[in-house]
Amino acid sequence: MSESTAPVPTAPDSPEPAPEQHPYGHAPDGPKRVRTRHFHNAKKQGIPITGLTSYDMLTAQIFDQAGIDFLLVGDSAGNNVFGYETTLPVTVDELIPLTRAVARAVTRALVVADMPFGSYESGADQALSTAVRFMKEAQAHAVKLEGGVRSHKQIRRIVSAGIPVMGHIGFTPQSEHGLGGHIIQGRGDAAQNLIDDALAVQEAGAFAVVLEMVPGSVAKRVTDALDIPTIGVGAGPSVNGQLLVWTDFAGMTDGRVPRFVRQYANVRQVLTDAVHNFRDDVNSGVYPAPEHNYE
Repeated sequence: MSESTAPVPTAPDSPEPAPEQHPYGHAPDGPKRVRTRHFHNAKKQGIPITGLTSYDMLTAQIFDQAGIDFLLVGDSAGNNVFGYETTLPVTVDELIPLTRAVARAVTRALVVADMPFGSYESGADQALSTAVRFMKEAQAHAVKLEGGVRSHKQIRRIVSAGIPVMGHIGFTPQSEHGLGGHIIQGRGDAAQNLIDDALAVQEAGAFAVVLEMVPGSVAKRVTDALDIPTIGVGAGPSVNGQLLVWTDFAGMTDGRVPRFVRQYANVRQVLTDAVHNFRDDVNSGVYPAPEHNYE
């Protein structure tokens, strides 16, 4: 019987390359639930943050499943849901059911509730009371309010109660009459005021700040000056994330579209064509067809 031969040792297999880590520090498809800490990690690692507005369950589900990082239940519902000319008439009571619908629909995105005009301007106590309502009654994950230096105390009070706050500076729609209309903010000498507002928001404890209708060069200065991420709405490419009103980006809006909006679809035309087809089919007797009837 021949002597057994010891197996020839083989070189160890090359180690499998480590799976690519998502910028938020989780699996490649991102965190199971986006938290405020993920905003900080995204800025630190140079990963863009995406946001859209949403006012209902169905759009919230679509945006959430598509991987949008945060959904803002904006007071822009005034223009896009309630038919107001501006955002000013919107109330907390109107936004709470919209926020609740969005919060119930998502499994991943961070849901941010907009605090409407008149719900925080009186002071820190009023601001905290409003924020608590959004967290308890609407199941929001965070709140957003406008103003930098002027809203510093309100932001600090809300954050001190354990409620995350997203700031909003630059063009602030709730102040459009005081600003003289839809005017670009931060130009010329006003750039330093914008930076001061951003620093005040950060110092008060906000986890991110929206910059709306700001020159791209100024938005970059603000972004470089902050540790918290900046979210642009018409603020150029040098911010840490982008936010759009969904009815603008999807082509639902009738009339003038802001210059900074890119329309990724024409949903208004799709729906218009569908309605025309439905009307014509009913008028001609094509619908309902036999397959649509019960026996």
